[in-house]
Amino acid sequence: MLHSPARQAGFSFPGFTTSKHNCITDVEGVQVGHSTLIEGEHIRTGVTAILPHRRNLFEEKAQAGSYVLNGFGKTTGLIQLEELGVLESPIMLTNTFSVPAVTEGTLSYLLTQNPQIGVTTGTVNVVTAECNDGYLNDIRRMHVKPSDAVQAIETASTEPTQEGAVGAGTGMSCLGFKGGIGTSSRVVSTYTVGCLVLTNYGKKEDWIYSPHANQISIASGNDGASPPDGSIIIVLATDAPLDARQLKRVAKRGTLGLGRTASFAANGSGDIVIAFSTANRIPHDPPFSLQQVSFLHDQHEDVSKLFAATAEVVEEAILNSLCAATTMKGFNGHTRPGLLEQT
Repeated sequence: MLHSPARQAGFSFPGFTTSKHNCITDVEGVQVGHSTLIEGEHIRTGVTAILPHRRNLFEEKAQAGSYVLNGFGKTTGLIQLEELGVLESPIMLTNTFSVPAVTEGTLSYLLTQNPQIGVTTGTVNVVTAECNDGYLNDIRRMHVKPSDAVQAIETASTEPTQEGAVGAGTGMSCLGFKGGIGTSSRVVSTYTVGCLVLTNYGKKEDWIYSPHANQISIASGNDGASPPDGSIIIVLATDAPLDARQLKRVAKRGTLGLGRTASFAANGSGDIVIAFSTANRIPHDPPFSLQQVSFLHDQHEDVSKLFAATAEVVEEAILNSLCAATTMKGFNGHTRPGLLEQT
């Protein structure tokens, strides 16, 4: 069944057709898991894991690329991902101060799965990205533990993922409202493009930069005590056979969808896109010195269609994150209203 909180709220997306569930897990094999921490009045945080496939990611790597629109962010693993063009760990999302704990938990999971790492073969590259949930979450207390990362990985499934205040999105804010996790998908010829976002950027007044501004009526009042510029992490998945260079091109187009949803990549915003393909797995220990893969030719018409669908899927995933989230009260009595509860 198609799931779209934004469409149910009256937003329209007249471009490409969505895939089965309008979710990143519509890309065959992709799995998403969450660990959500809500305790007392001050803990509003969590972890989200995105897996290109359920097999051994270190042994069977996915081709990947990334693009940083604005680099005010704390990540691990992107340098090697850019150098080698492969993803060999789940993509992990959390809050800013929990990057070390989540990276440690993911590393422990991968070391248990691969006893040869660091002994008879090299090390492993863990990809972790973050947004700052410190307005609703007592971020200084570093509530997320390595075990929460492992739980998110182990509970990941191909079922449609929850959206809004779940996993890494639990304490996030977006455009003056409650943000969090959002997802969407599109079909291009025989291929699927899926997106998952972690939204935590912008202020209410930034809505003037979005073509969707005339579809909502924003209640008066400010955003609270001088919120930071915020960030967004965009994860793109496709089963189209694209190489790392092409996936970087896809990642760049994700920022066009971000631009349709009131972002101008503010000075203090971390706007980071990671894209991967499930079409070709790259073995850690290849049986032959030459690796043969097939990929879509740049001149094929589907390449431009994939670019267009990428912008669309990011746009809807962001609006889904806002429309799925409900009002949340958290750290120091701070409150973020749900978008649909204020319009």
